[in-house]
Amino acid sequence: MSGTDPDAGVHTDPAALDELTEAAGREHTGVGQDGAVEGYRASRTLRLGVELRRQLKRRRTQLVLGFVVLLPFILVVAFEIGQSSPNRRSGGFVDLATASAPNFVVLALFVAGGFLLPTIVALFFGDTIASEASWSSLKYLLAIPVPRHRVLRQKAVTSGLLSILALVLLPLISLVVGLLWYGAGDAISPTGDAIPFGRSLIVIALSVVYIVIQLAWVAGLALLLSVSTDAPLGAVGGTVLVAILSQILDQITALGGLRDYLPTHYAYAWMDLIATDIDWTNMAAGVLSAVVYGTVLTLLGARRFATKDITS
Repeated sequence: MSGTDPDAGVHTDPAALDELTEAAGREHTGVGQDGAVEGYRASRTLRLGVELRRQLKRRRTQLVLGFVVLLPFILVVAFEIGQSSPNRRSGGFVDLATASAPNFVVLALFVAGGFLLPTIVALFFGDTIASEASWSSLKYLLAIPVPRHRVLRQKAVTSGLLSILALVLLPLISLVVGLLWYGAGDAISPTGDAIPFGRSLIVIALSVVYIVIQLAWVAGLALLLSVSTDAPLGAVGGTVLVAILSQILDQITALGGLRDYLPTHYAYAWMDLIATDIDWTNMAAGVLSAVVYGTVLTLLGARRFATKDITS
């Protein structure tokens, strides 16, 4: 059916009038055709730079990075107080720490790899979603609205960048401190192999890359626990406890080949790089294990967060 406009003398379609009225209403209220607020773009919400700056301003981030910078100096003081020979050419990694700057970096990674580095990664990833829930700000963040998958992705990427920063900062500061105190000598392995200083820098870089990849399982587990609880301490502590338990079980030789499936079994495989003839077997197995564990745990975390009832 159609009507006639007495002023214009033309026929109008009621459906067309309804569409024009609806469009005018959307223009007046600022609502687009898809029902979203005019100008709203999901890609513009929770920008990575904003979230990264926010996390860098947090006290816990500053304390963690500050301690990472301070650790090499603590080790130097410990060696200065104790008895150490800078010309030592044999012994374990601790005995060889003062032989050269590369050896000092190896020691820093060695002493931090068992507990400190997994704890740092667990802290950054376990605190992602759980902290927002504990502050009762998560539901408001989603009401902006920021899509759930974007919230999880942006916070996970931010946590990953902060973790990598800490993991790179430790050997970098250790190298500078080692150069100042012990000089740019060869990297000496416990087996007596001597690696030139230039090549040792490549070895250190590869070692850091391996450690970053190997700790992917810690990041995945911490993320899963972070979306499963409203207590950041529970997510971080739970991840650290699993890491400690895995290290304890790895020391039980009675488990035999079952230890190969523990996520921490290949944590120190990067030490195979400190040799003139490198065996890549353990490192390849460690990368595969970490990628599998990390991928599965991250996907479980994403699935959990996508279906979780957000109440805080």
